[in-house]
Amino acid sequence: MSEAVPLTGEPLALDLVNTRPTAGDLLATPGDLRSWWGLQADRLPDEAPQEVTAADLAAVHAVREHTARALDHVRRGDEPLAADLEALNQAQRAAPAINELAWNGSAVAATRRRDGSPGRRLAAHLAEAAAELLVDPAVTKIRECEADDCVMLFLAAHPRRRWCSAARCGNRMRVARHYQRHKAR
Repeated sequence: MSEAVPLTGEPLALDLVNTRPTAGDLLATPGDLRSWWGLQADRLPDEAPQEVTAADLAAVHAVREHTARALDHVRRGDEPLAADLEALNQAQRAAPAINELAWNGSAVAATRRRDGSPGRRLAAHLAEAAAELLVDPAVTKIRECEADDCVMLFLAAHPRRRWCSAARCGNRMRVARHYQRHKAR
C-alpha cells in the first residue's frame, strides 16, 4: 500500500471514501486495492484474489468517486446528483446478489452470492454498502475531521467527536495547541 495506512472501522462506504487522504490515493495500484481488501476481509463476502486487475481497481475507483459525491450532498441534506445514484445502482447490477439455496442435509440453507469477476463483485458490494449508508438517517452525523490537513470522514457516534482518529489527528492537534500555548512563554 502507499506510504500511509488507511483508517478502518467506520462504515464500509466511509472507509472506502477515506482511501483518498490529502497525501494521495491509498488505492493507487491493484496491489494497494488487494491490501485494502485484506484489511476489510471481515466485512467483505469474498477473499481478495491473488491477482487484482486494473479493471478491478477502476470499478472500485468509480464506486468510491460516486459514493464520495453522493455522501457530500446527502450528509448536508442536499439532493445528490442523479448520475451518482445511477452509477451506484449500475455497480450493484453489474454483479447482482442472490440467495443461493441448497439442501444442507437437514434443512434448506441460503448463501448470498454474486456473479461476475472478483472486482465487479467487490464494487457491487461496496456500492451496496454506500446505498445502505446513504439511506440511513445517521448519514447526517457524518463529519469531516477538524484537523487542518485532514479530509477524512467519520460517523460521529458522540456529538463531541472532532477527529477521524484520536490517536492520529486528535493527538497531533493537541500537541500543536500545547506547542502554541507554550511557545509564547
